[in-house]
Amino acid sequence: MSTDSGWQYAIVWEFRVRPGCEGQFEQVYGPQGDWARFFRQGRGYAATQLIRDESDPRRYLTIDFWRSRADYEAFRQQHAEEYRIIDEKCETMTEREVSLGTFERVQTAG
Repeated sequence: MSTDSGWQYAIVWEFRVRPGCEGQFEQVYGPQGDWARFFRQGRGYAATQLIRDESDPRRYLTIDFWRSRADYEAFRQQHAEEYRIIDEKCETMTEREVSLGTFERVQTAG
């Protein structure tokens, strides 16, 4: 993902993956996975990044990048049922899922 891809809004989640589910989790939550393919339907979706903790290989963060909060909120509203179904299907891979928050891109002069 290019740092100048036009995104302004990011959603960050932390996951604790069940033992033995790491590979499946990475496929589903990675940049080419089920979630990213689903989000690509949405206007303003930029990319998804998946990162793993070096000291705890079952701890992951996902970062979903959108052009704006409005684009993300519109997508969630329009696809609420599909979102719920995918989320429910993925619960079996994780022990814990925590929203770490939503973030705005900082624009600096210079």
